[in-house]
Amino acid sequence: MRGEEARTLLGFPPNSRPTLPQVKAAYRRKVWESHPDLFPAQEKPHAEYKFKLISEAYSCLLSGARGEGSTSVTNARVVRTGVPRAQGGRGNPALIGVPFLFIILGTIGLGGLNAARAYKKQKEEYPSHNPFLP
Repeated sequence: MRGEEARTLLGFPPNSRPTLPQVKAAYRRKVWESHPDLFPAQEKPHAEYKFKLISEAYSCLLSGARGEGSTSVTNARVVRTGVPRAQGGRGNPALIGVPFLFIILGTIGLGGLNAARAYKKQKEEYPSHNPFLP
């Protein structure tokens, strides 16, 4: 899809240079107008086709605005992944792992006590006459 077609489909004049927030706002407005779930069953195929065209126009304008190196895109954001660090240091993974270690060891310990208690109670209730079993 060419840039002129994409701009006219989103409601901009053909030779305009919309900014990123304008493109996003126009896309949201057009999506609300032409979303396929808003139409009856007989009109859904046409609405789906129009919805796909609008999505394609949006992605075309976004990629075109980023690819041209134009000055119209002023609100570029950097997305960071991972856990933010409060002081900017490396952090201490040993201190982070200590609570989880306590949880795991406590669970194993309590589970072992319960299992031993249950085994002892069962042995008292149903004594074995087999000399090879405990």
